[in-house]
Amino acid sequence: MRGMNSASVDLVCLDPPFNSRNDYAAAAGSRAEGMGFQDTWSREDVDPAWLDLIEAKHPSVWQVLRAAALESDRAYLAYMAVRLLEVSRLLKRTGSLYLHCDPTMSHYLKLVLDAIFGRQRFLNEIVWSYGLGGSSKRAYSRKHDIILFYSVSKEYTFTKPQVSSSSARMKGAPKGMLDVWTDVPALNNMARERTGYPKQKPLALLRRIVAASSREGDLVLDPFSGCATALVAAEELSRNWAGIDVDRRAHRLLLARMRELTEPVLTIEHRTDAPRRTDLEGPVAKNTSRMVNCLLEEQRTRCFGCRRDGLQGELEPVHIIDTEQGGSRQLDNLMLLCPICKRARSARSKDYFLARLSDPDGTHFA
Repeated sequence: MRGMNSASVDLVCLDPPFNSRNDYAAAAGSRAEGMGFQDTWSREDVDPAWLDLIEAKHPSVWQVLRAAALESDRAYLAYMAVRLLEVSRLLKRTGSLYLHCDPTMSHYLKLVLDAIFGRQRFLNEIVWSYGLGGSSKRAYSRKHDIILFYSVSKEYTFTKPQVSSSSARMKGAPKGMLDVWTDVPALNNMARERTGYPKQKPLALLRRIVAASSREGDLVLDPFSGCATALVAAEELSRNWAGIDVDRRAHRLLLARMRELTEPVLTIEHRTDAPRRTDLEGPVAKNTSRMVNCLLEEQRTRCFGCRRDGLQGELEPVHIIDTEQGGSRQLDNLMLLCPICKRARSARSKDYFLARLSDPDGTHFA
């Protein structure tokens, strides 16, 4: 996502890992054979640069991470937060976001989204209720997922889906859909669209979302494309689309599913490198003096690492996310460090993660 231009996407649909503390693999012999994902989290999954970015530029998100009780939850939220921050940069002013999760982390993810988009941009907590799955004797059976719906501004694209009324008074007349969806069943083992990919969602669910919150020709992005259901829905509805997945076999599955839709097969650009942004150059990036002055004001003349004051003449601008990893040269990816902290930054261990969250006012890089 770091290689995509800002304000270029109309709709983001993402179905990331849920922090379920399980690992998943596609069924042997299925179209998705060999694919899967890890859904267990620890400090080893966290890049300390993510924490630099969140604390330096997004303090309200940082507070949500610190509020999480478990180390695994903090690691998961750090992973999600840096990606949701990129999503917010990519969305147009008329754009919106649907984040699919479950009650395991939905409360924390809503706080992260409130901090990024603003609480006023929260539109719905959609409950997708389904019948498949196990049951419990010690609690109510868990038969629903959560879909968090946010917009970038008041001017967002939305066409409310209509359903037939079941009341005697309305006699089947169409009415606006509610935020509890019970009419889309989960995929069973015999479903024709099933690929074998773990946690695959029904195409009908994504069709509804794409149809409601985008128009023909709009760009739909799925940053966790997996078995490509959101992309298939976008193609069916004449939207442009882009998908991202860490598993390189996802491209093979995408092609197989698209062959079922179109003949001949679409020309799909597949790349394993990050694209280069064309909107990075700006007046601040070209003016070092102005850039440093802005950062001094933002950091109150303190080194971001050791927090010492009175180092204006010694502080140097440093990229939070390295430019070779897609980080920009703009203010939103820069901080000021003293020479000692700049040298120490590259030597930080994974234990730094816990210390940083438990002692936010301590020395970061010493």
